[in-house]
Amino acid sequence: MIRDDIKAAQVAAMKAGEKERLAAVRLILAKLKDRDIELRTAKSVPDDDVIVVDVLQKMGKQRRESITMFEQGGRDELAAQEKAELAVIESFLPAMMGPDEVKAAVAAIVSEIGAAGPKDMGRVMAEVKARHAGQIDMSTVSGVVKAALAG
Repeated sequence: MIRDDIKAAQVAAMKAGEKERLAAVRLILAKLKDRDIELRTAKSVPDDDVIVVDVLQKMGKQRRESITMFEQGGRDELAAQEKAELAVIESFLPAMMGPDEVKAAVAAIVSEIGAAGPKDMGRVMAEVKARHAGQIDMSTVSGVVKAALAG
């Protein structure tokens, strides 16, 4: 489980005296704790790895946006700190699918559910997200789905 890897990384960073890595790992664990508290009242709780990947992806997206803003504002020291945190966050994320794998997965789902045109895009996107959450960058999938449904 990814959560166990994160906790092990916290212990390793403490023992090695890596203050920056330890701070980033603690941020991740705090966000996970917040999400766990939110899910206490949920009707259905997804698998733990799905929760962890979702939290890590959101944190990664926030860091990328911050890096862009800091670089535009000339705050290179803050951008460097965000890049270091992003590297730690990404080290826990599972490997993402390559462009060819994404096209193959989308093509398989399109043929499997019998999607015929642009009106079926929502169904295809939902199925891609359900099957490959955490493995595919959903922001790039929409273009692949549009191309698959158009052709």
